Amino acid sequence: MFEKKKVGIMGTGDIARMMAKTLSGMKGVVCHAVASRTIEKAESFAGEFKIKNYYGSYEELCKDPKIDLIYVATPHSAHYDNVKLALENGKNVLCEKAFTLNEQQAKELFEIAAKNNVLLTEAMWTRFLPLASKLKEVVAGNIIGDISMVTADLSFNIAWKQRIQDPALGGGALLDIGVYGLTFASLVLGDDITDIQSQAVLNDQGMDTQDIISLKYRNGQMAVVTCSATSFGPCKGIIYGANGHIEVQDINNFADITVYNNAGEKISYYKRERQITGYEYEVSAAFKALDEGWKECPEMTHAQTLKIMNIMDFVRGQTGVKFPQEVAAEEDKKEE
Repeated sequence: MFEKKKVGIMGTGDIARMMAKTLSGMKGVVCHAVASRTIEKAESFAGEFKIKNYYGSYEELCKDPKIDLIYVATPHSAHYDNVKLALENGKNVLCEKAFTLNEQQAKELFEIAAKNNVLLTEAMWTRFLPLASKLKEVVAGNIIGDISMVTADLSFNIAWKQRIQDPALGGGALLDIGVYGLTFASLVLGDDITDIQSQAVLNDQGMDTQDIISLKYRNGQMAVVTCSATSFGPCKGIIYGANGHIEVQDINNFADITVYNNAGEKISYYKRERQITGYEYEVSAAFKALDEGWKECPEMTHAQTLKIMNIMDFVRGQTGVKFPQEVAAEEDKKEE
């Protein structure tokens, strides 16, 4: 009998809970351990999800010799330190989005992963979904003709949450939900971008609560990405073609894909398959990559992570959003 692959979860927040639920419903995979910064939280989480092992520090989790893959589910402000700790302990890592605070941190982590010969992949679950592959197939089939434009929105009224408000947590709407719209545009149009224009509304701590981003591509295509943490939006992606258009509902976890001709008539429809949570696909992809001896997942390559991080850095440069960690790093450089 084949031994189950063992996953360790770093963090005990809402996303960690989603992953624990996911792993409990998967075959051939088990949540071997969970870690929090306090043993009480770890024990409570482990009890709820029937996880055998729990730790009151991330260091202990990273030193557990039985773990095959660590899933990092901490706030993205902590991703750099948490992922680095796991990599330096020889662990393969699946790290939640946004991958890091900025592109420089992401580059450093990929270098550390290469040095330690371990897998490191961003858990941008959208790219792993079966419907994401179907969307690429539909677009490649040219059913709506030449594509000229894409619009994408993901908006939820979550501005009151600490992770949005707090600069120290890498706050703002862009890294939390705007990243999905940028990912959708990337899935459809690629990444050969020649111009970016963006605007944002900032809270009293300097974090963006709403963003509008326009992207222009070398071949003349355009994309408009919107996100708001102060309102509920359609959470929809629309692909505009010469002979019709495609609508994708819920651009973070595709609910369905509908194709219309230029008369507005529905000509094809694809519905989300049954799933545990949608997180199972990224876990399966990570283990497939490990089985094949790869150090990244083809669905979410290092280059794709770096490109999205680069775009978000550029957008924050235009909108004036800067994290205290970045300010501190700049001060350290001046003192050197």
